[in-house]
Amino acid sequence: MNTLLITGASSGIGKATALRFHAEGWNVIATMRDPASSDLASLENVLVTRLDVTDSASISAAVQAGIDRFGAIDLLLNNAGYGAYGPLEAFSTDRIRRQFDTNVIGLLEMTKAVLPYMRARRSGTVVNISSIGGQITFPLGTLYHGTKFAVEGLSEALHYELEPLGIRVRIVEPGMIKTDFGGRSFDFAMDESLTDYAPAAEAMGRLFGKLSSEPSSPEVVAEVIWQAANDPGDQLRFRAGQDATDLLDRRKEQDDASFISSIKALMTD
Repeated sequence: MNTLLITGASSGIGKATALRFHAEGWNVIATMRDPASSDLASLENVLVTRLDVTDSASISAAVQAGIDRFGAIDLLLNNAGYGAYGPLEAFSTDRIRRQFDTNVIGLLEMTKAVLPYMRARRSGTVVNISSIGGQITFPLGTLYHGTKFAVEGLSEALHYELEPLGIRVRIVEPGMIKTDFGGRSFDFAMDESLTDYAPAAEAMGRLFGKLSSEPSSPEVVAEVIWQAANDPGDQLRFRAGQDATDLLDRRKEQDDASFISSIKALMTD
């Protein structure tokens, strides 16, 4: 029986993926910062355990708990993350570091912790959750897009590094999804004294309103993750949601000026 380890499994994409793989007969190591809040532990062959990707000790403990329970980790889903938006000037250095520590450094530490077990077996898959925001950008998203562009680059490099060892790397790029991304998983910074950025904030609100009018469900992303994990070919990137396909196709087809102009057009009333 195969085993999946998920970070950020308390809700949204992480929880939907845990349920999707469990339904297929997989063992699931569902990790989150507050295990007491999860109802996944009631399911057979599911281990719910604490993991904070910014806490190295919790990473090591969770991986070891999974190995002790199931004997192996066949698939790592790096899902934990959040979005920080706002003018760069409005963010303290601590908040900047928190965004990169969670979305990038935490992902790297998780991967590093699991790789020795996969390398020993010459088998395994790492699926990293990126975003359409790893290929395109929106206003006031300097920090979030910086992290997701990093996830795209490090994942592609790891693909070369790990393929000869029998370990596959996959990138999943969701579009707008019905999750808590805009709630507790959203860090918006705006200093009222920085009035010069007020028009950009208003434009961002209009843009997000238009783009999120028909978001996909977390289950849509979970299905794409299932496909990415089980695809026998060498495809690296998998899109999740029709909006992701449409926007990323347009980004590839247009030059920078044309695409940026099309995004600006969506910011207007």
